[in-house]
Amino acid sequence: MNKITLQRLLSRIGYEFSDTSLLTLALTHRSCGARNNERLEFLGDSILNFVIGEALFEKFPQAKEGQLSRLRSQLVKGETLAEVAREFELGQCLILGEGEMKSGGHRRDSILADAVEAIIGAIHRDSGFDAARERVLNWFASRLQNIQLELKKDPKTELQELLQGRKKSLPQYKVIDVHGEAHSQEFTVECRIELLPEPVSARASNRRTAEKMAAAVALEQLQTISK
Repeated sequence: MNKITLQRLLSRIGYEFSDTSLLTLALTHRSCGARNNERLEFLGDSILNFVIGEALFEKFPQAKEGQLSRLRSQLVKGETLAEVAREFELGQCLILGEGEMKSGGHRRDSILADAVEAIIGAIHRDSGFDAARERVLNWFASRLQNIQLELKKDPKTELQELLQGRKKSLPQYKVIDVHGEAHSQEFTVECRIELLPEPVSARASNRRTAEKMAAAVALEQLQTISK
C-alpha cells in the first residue's frame, strides 16, 4: 500500500496510528500466511459488540434484553460491517494472498467485515479502549441514530413473506451484469416473481444490496397493482 492510499484510508477512518504496522497487520488476510489479522479481528469483535451493546442500552432504556440483542445483531452483522468497509473504500487496501486476489477477495463481505473488526482491534492496541470506542461510535453514528426498537424487515424478507402469504412461488434472483473495474464493480440483479409480468432489476456495489433493492422495486410495483 503506497503512502497516498494509506493517508486516504487514515482520513476515512479518522484515526492516525502511532504504530502503522498495526494497521498493516489489520489489513492482512490469512491467505498471506501465519502473520495475519485474525487475532486483531477477535479483539475488535469483542470491542465492537460491547460498544454497540452499551450504546443501545443507553438509547433504549425501556428495551428488554431480547430486543437489545436483536438490534445489536443487526448493527454488528457481517453485511453491515461490509457496508462500513465499502464506505472506507477498504477493499483496495486489503493485503491478500494470490488466490484471494484472483478470486475477488477484496469484494467479499466476510473479508471486508473481518478487516473492519481487525482495525478496531488495532486501534485498541495502538491507543487503548477509549480511542477504539470513539471510532466505533463515530462510524456507526448514523446507524445508531436511525435504528428503531422494532426493526423493519428488509425488502427481501418482506417480499418473501408476502408471496408465501399468497401461496406463490418464492422470488428468483439472478445476477445479469457485472460492470466496472475489479476494485469498484457494480452488480445488476434481476428479481423475477410470478405476480409481475416482467422481472425487475437494481444495481449496487454488491450482490446482496442489489437483491434487496430489486426486492424493494418489486414490492413497490405490487403495491401499485393492488391499488
